[in-house]
Formats: sequence, C-alpha cells, structure tokens
Amino acid sequence: MTAPLTSALPPNAVLGIVGGGQLGRMSAMAAARLGFRAHILTNEPDGPAAQVAHAITVGAYDDPDVLRRFAAAVDVVTFEFENISADGLELLSGLRTVRPSGHILRISQDRVAEKRFLEGAGVPVAPWHAVDTRQDLDDAAQTLGLPFILKTTRLGYDGKGQRRVHTAEDLAGAFDVLAPHPLVAEKMIDFACEVSVMVARGVDGTTVTFDVTENRHRDGILDLSLAPARIPPDVAAQACDVAVRVATALDLIGLLGVEMFIDRDGAILVNEIAPRPHNSGHWTMDACPVDQFAMHVRAVTGLPLPPAIRHSDAVMKNLVGPDDMAQWPSIVATPGLLPHHYGKAEARPGRKMGHVNVLFPHGGLPGEFGVEAALGPLAR
Repeated sequence: MTAPLTSALPPNAVLGIVGGGQLGRMSAMAAARLGFRAHILTNEPDGPAAQVAHAITVGAYDDPDVLRRFAAAVDVVTFEFENISADGLELLSGLRTVRPSGHILRISQDRVAEKRFLEGAGVPVAPWHAVDTRQDLDDAAQTLGLPFILKTTRLGYDGKGQRRVHTAEDLAGAFDVLAPHPLVAEKMIDFACEVSVMVARGVDGTTVTFDVTENRHRDGILDLSLAPARIPPDVAAQACDVAVRVATALDLIGLLGVEMFIDRDGAILVNEIAPRPHNSGHWTMDACPVDQFAMHVRAVTGLPLPPAIRHSDAVMKNLVGPDDMAQWPSIVATPGLLPHHYGKAEARPGRKMGHVNVLFPHGGLPGEFGVEAALGPLAR
C-alpha cells in the first residue's frame, strides 16, 4: 500500500477521475485551469469527460487489471458519481490516495446506511423505515402512515427507483416493481421548499460552503436552481451549519452536496448526500470566482480553499432530452443565457444534455415572472 498523499500536488500532476459523465467533464476542465492533467477511468470511450481529458483508461469499474493500470498513471483519485464499484474504489485506495474516501462512497450508495449515519451524526432526517420483506412494508405503513415514498436503497437517481404509496392497495405493487430488495420507506414531508448546500473540506479540515440553493424538480429531475435560496437568513445559516456537520462527521476531503427539505415551520431535514460535484451547484460556474468544480479539484489535490463567495445571483436551468435541446439554436443566440453543453450525442427523453445559467446583480434575484422572462426560449 502506498503512503497517503500529504502535500499539495504540483502543476502537471495527474488527477484521476473515476466516471466519464458530465461531472467528470467539468471537473477535468477545472483541473486544467489549475494546471493539472485529468485522466478519466470510463466505460464510455467518447463520453463527456473523455472528450476533454488529457488521457483515458477504458474499462469496467470493477476490473482489477483496469484499475491497476489506471492507478499507475495518476497521482490522486476522485470520482464523479456514486454508481461505481465500492470494491473497485477500495482496490484503488491501496494504490493511490482516494478523495473522498471509499467509506464515504459506501455510505452514500446505500440509503439505509446513509440515514443511519446521518442520525448518528445528530442530523435530522425525515421519518423512515427499512423494508426487507413484505411484512416490513406493512409495518412501515403502520409506523409512517400513508402516503409515503418507497425507494430502492441503491442506484436510484433523477426520480428513478421510487414509487409513491398512497393507499394500502398500492403496497404490493410498489414492493414488486422495486425489486430487488431491500428498500426504504420515507414519510412524505409537507415541505416549503427543497434546498441544497455544497460544502468543500480540505486536507487541513478547512470547510467552506456555497450559498444555499433552492431547487425545483420536474418529473423527478432537477429543473431549476435559484441562488441564493429565498429563505430567511437564520434558516440559511442553519442549513450551512448542517452541511458542515455532515462533512466533518464523514472526515470528508473533497466536495459534498447535501440535499435538504425545509418544512412549513422552517425546520431542516436532510434528504440525501452526494460526495462529489452536484447538479444543483452548476450555477457556481458563472456566478462565483471559484466554482464547485475548482473547489473540488483544490480539495482533493491539497490546494488551499478560498472563500466560496458569489458575485452574482443566479438561476440554473437544466437542458433535458430532445425537447430542451430543440431550443439549442435559440439558446446560443439569446443574450444573457450562458450555455453549457455536455457533449452527449443523443438527446434521449429524461437525459441531461446541458444547462444554462442566467446571472442577476448580487441581491437582485427576481420573482417568478422575472425568472421566466430571463429564461427566454426556455420559459415554460
């Protein structure tokens, strides 16, 4: 086993990124701006990250030979999404420093492990019930009451792997559709809004948080992010404190997205964590001197973390599937729209193809009509 990385990497060092999607693409571009070379481990040779990387290794995320070849070519390893092999990341950690660490990936990959960790860290979560058997599901209905949301414990994202259970008649169907088990049942929260906080933590324990972001979904996929979230300052401060508490409890080195609900009384409940750059942090790319991707690269390579400040208010709009991408010619022709294309060839329904940022003066985030007007051809 190699000695852990203890000092900042020098220019031209190689950042290894496991995963070839858009988050890897934007992380690689941020690494290049900081003087690093990005080497991507991917099973998609012409995917978003591979198109902009210094080098790529193509192969399965759990193939020992592929992993050893990848590790030999990089100086430090990070990852850009959670649906990778935790065992593979553990193998890599015996060859190179991995940030965030593999134990954090294992927690974030499993909703039950995640909720138990958060509760152990003193972080509030919505009432929940582990579901291994059909009897467990009946018990969940009794404990939580109806309606509730039934989710797979692993591999769920963008609304996939979940069903809403409204009546007792829905129980059996939801249990069967979401096989294989185990599952987790979560009480439905009457929330005022959904928010997220991106928190970065460096090798020296320094933590910085970007401003709380308000998130709105469509068909289970993030549609809009508004920064800053339109919530009272004291609630925003509490949300940032919760994110720092989670990052510290994890002993995180890197970036963490913490998704939260804020209920009608202003109470905060953590929904999920993601130890990587996050879709709801894309607004930082144009509204902050140091965006979430640069902050992530700085953390995992041992560079200092500057303040996570914004110079502008912002709205981020996801571009999803063929309908949104049909507007691409109008998007690039509209002043004020700042487009980011992920390089994906096929615009399938439900597939994130890019995003658009719109900036406003600091403190000048408009109301609903102003946001729609600023989005131009993307307004709905």
